[in-house]
Amino acid sequence: MKLVVAVVHNEDAGALVDALLEKEYRATRLHSSGGFLKQSNATVMLGVEDEQVDDVLAIIAENAKSRTEVLSPMPPIMEPGEFFMPYPVEVEIGGATVFVLPVERSERL
Repeated sequence: MKLVVAVVHNEDAGALVDALLEKEYRATRLHSSGGFLKQSNATVMLGVEDEQVDDVLAIIAENAKSRTEVLSPMPPIMEPGEFFMPYPVEVEIGGATVFVLPVERSERL
């Protein structure tokens, strides 16, 4: 048995969980944040049998696509009288970071 932990963009999490449930995989979604943009994301966890890992990874890849977005960075802290105009920056968001961990024991109570 394996524990699959996927960190995905918050906008992708709902569709991902729906797709997993459609294939009868039980998943738990946790709200989280972090990364260099400090944006909201979600951590989706599920326990699966070893032979199901590839199917789950395919579902994650299909529902957590990376894409580019134009963001305006926050201005730095400045001294009074200084002026700073941040330029929009194109960044890549989305996708997934996935961890597959061995599970020694699992029980549903």
